[in-house]
Amino acid sequence: MIGRLARALAPRLAPFLVLLAAGAAGAEEVTRFPASEHERTVLTIRAAADADAMAPLIRDYQQLYPDVTVVYHEYVTADLFGEVAAACAAGRAARDYPADVVISSSVDHLIKLANDGCARAHRSFETARQPDWAAWRDEVFGFTTEPAVIAYRPDLVPPEDVPHSRVALVDLLRRKPEAYAGRIGSYDITLSGIGYLFAAYDARAAATYGRLVEAFGRADLRVRCCTGDLIADLEAGRIVIGYNLLGSYVYRAMRRGARIGLVVPRDYTLVLSRAVLVPVTARAVGDAFAFVDYLLSARGQKVSREEAFFFDRTGPLPSGVEGPPSLATAGILRPITVGPVLLAVQDRAKRARFLAEWRQSIGAEAPRGGPRRQEP
Repeated sequence: MIGRLARALAPRLAPFLVLLAAGAAGAEEVTRFPASEHERTVLTIRAAADADAMAPLIRDYQQLYPDVTVVYHEYVTADLFGEVAAACAAGRAARDYPADVVISSSVDHLIKLANDGCARAHRSFETARQPDWAAWRDEVFGFTTEPAVIAYRPDLVPPEDVPHSRVALVDLLRRKPEAYAGRIGSYDITLSGIGYLFAAYDARAAATYGRLVEAFGRADLRVRCCTGDLIADLEAGRIVIGYNLLGSYVYRAMRRGARIGLVVPRDYTLVLSRAVLVPVTARAVGDAFAFVDYLLSARGQKVSREEAFFFDRTGPLPSGVEGPPSLATAGILRPITVGPVLLAVQDRAKRARFLAEWRQSIGAEAPRGGPRRQEP
């Protein structure tokens, strides 16, 4: 009923949002972007990325292809992976589970799908331009530059206390334990796919990781599943410093007026590249490849930088961000490689051991059932 009503109203309304049941996986959010000209085809995107962030990219793509209607299904990462993997394994026909493009911040999920034969290969001028760390096997392509940042409340953290590196953060918690006890926040890495990836790469990249986690334990670290929850805690003053937050979401909050400062760490900066693939079950294959090429193109990257995800690999940092002139020129960029190395990060035994050590260090209890929310 909802679907028929949506189709009937689409020609007369701007893109709208409806909630649909998604079976056992929970609720997905669906946004329809109608074609501005006579509809030639429908491109179905299933993604773990905020619709608000993707909307400028989708609308600009439709400037190039005005006869394409885009239907955007927004998920949390685990639900998206489960549905796409099940459809691939069953060889489900496109009419039963339309999915032309799949996007996720949990890049390891897309690597697993590609490794299991669920992705179509695509070669073009745009895919050939990508750095080795941002693409794998002509099937999975990273299209964003989203740094892990330190966020803080400028009205509650004195300028001399603002940490610009991990060593500075450890030192701050050592020097002023009472001032910041219970006021530092980060991801619950047992629930957040992004948080787990950032923590795993922190452990690889820095000799300071052990001292940092111990300092968090002494400071009674506040953990949350998602960037949005941590931003809300910062805005409400429940925490005053957030560690390893996804920079694109924090900067979006700053643009809408949140009292938040944003620091790109000067020792090194982990960078997530949200990734895209075209599944083997895709129906509108040509249009899906065109959308991938658009995301990777200079035009798509410009829209991403200015309206969607705000950072890029080579350009200057966004206005108001504290850090070096750019990620690339400062030599601090530490990209999370789009490739099979992510499968090793998700090894069950290694993951269980890493999480157990993290819980012991910060004093967190293991989750006890219930829904496991993950970052979109």
